[in-house]
Amino acid sequence: MSFATRRPWYAIATVVAAPLVLALVEMFHPHPHDLFGLDVDRWMFVHYAQVPLFPLAALAVAMLVRERSDLWALLCRIGMFVFAVAFTSFDTAAGLVIGLLVKAAKASGTPEAWRDMIDAVWFDPILGGQGFTDAPVLALIGRLSLSIGAVAGAISLKRGGHGWVPVLLLAIASFGINVFKTHAWPGGPLTFGGIAIAAGWIRWESLRREARAVTALEQEADAAAGAMQPPRRRMEMR
Repeated sequence: MSFATRRPWYAIATVVAAPLVLALVEMFHPHPHDLFGLDVDRWMFVHYAQVPLFPLAALAVAMLVRERSDLWALLCRIGMFVFAVAFTSFDTAAGLVIGLLVKAAKASGTPEAWRDMIDAVWFDPILGGQGFTDAPVLALIGRLSLSIGAVAGAISLKRGGHGWVPVLLLAIASFGINVFKTHAWPGGPLTFGGIAIAAGWIRWESLRREARAVTALEQEADAAAGAMQPPRRRMEMR
């Protein structure tokens, strides 16, 4: 298979891979009802994976509007940037830091002596995993920015001629982590899985339109070349 044949699949994979892998990772995200009862190894694996996947998923959405120059596309890019920064910062503190502290507490043999230290991070209203209002500021900023950016991107893409179904899926899927208030199951997998499907669909539509445009240009060029050819002279046999 030539590169030209494989190219459409590469183009689709660039916007599908990160959110799809993130959706799969989020399915294994533990629900932290009791921090000292966590499967720490699983917790750390998920949160290490999320460090690159959150910004890569944001980049995938931003890539969908890379050829758009309207205000909605700009708002999409800003929203994805804020989501990547805020949510990665939040998840590093509430995920990796908490995981390392719980691991150290269990290894010490006196985990209760660590509870105040762990709770200081876990219930921090800015970057904690729980927060006093169940909505740490960084997590809330990240979640809202994702939804705002995705909706803005959907509007820009619809204005650019894309179908209703994929742009609506992109917009609606982004609200999963806001509705369920978690990026563990079901919020995270539904959000990023939906974004992956929408992104692949939108990119496929773009490739199909580009292919049609190229075909139309080639047909016009062939027609113009045919019109410019001089008429053949008939040779009369005497």
